[in-house]
Amino acid sequence: MSRPDFLDLLVRSEPFRVFQIFLGLLLMAAAGIVGLLSPAPIGIVIFGAGVALVFRNSRWARRHYLFYTRQYPRVRRAVDFGLRRDKRRAKRGQEAAASLTKRVTDPTSPTMPPV
Repeated sequence: MSRPDFLDLLVRSEPFRVFQIFLGLLLMAAAGIVGLLSPAPIGIVIFGAGVALVFRNSRWARRHYLFYTRQYPRVRRAVDFGLRRDKRRAKRGQEAAASLTKRVTDPTSPTMPPV
């Protein structure tokens, strides 16, 4: 099921992308105020929504985030823990990639040089 042409054009337009970046920044700023005023940790959720909007629409923010997490591996581990990423998922991905590169043992297939 595809979106109508008008909505597709609107979502991919540059002004709408800039609007989403500013909305994300506004949500991140509002998260501090909401976090101070409410007893529930709703500020964390609002901040996460703002960060998601900014990362989705800004290459600059994504690039700096990746650089920062590569430079400080402890931060990356904390983010992975917070996003509930586990090592089993990474291992499954490596096993799947290894299974794609296995050599075929069919005697009728031509021999390939080792990689």
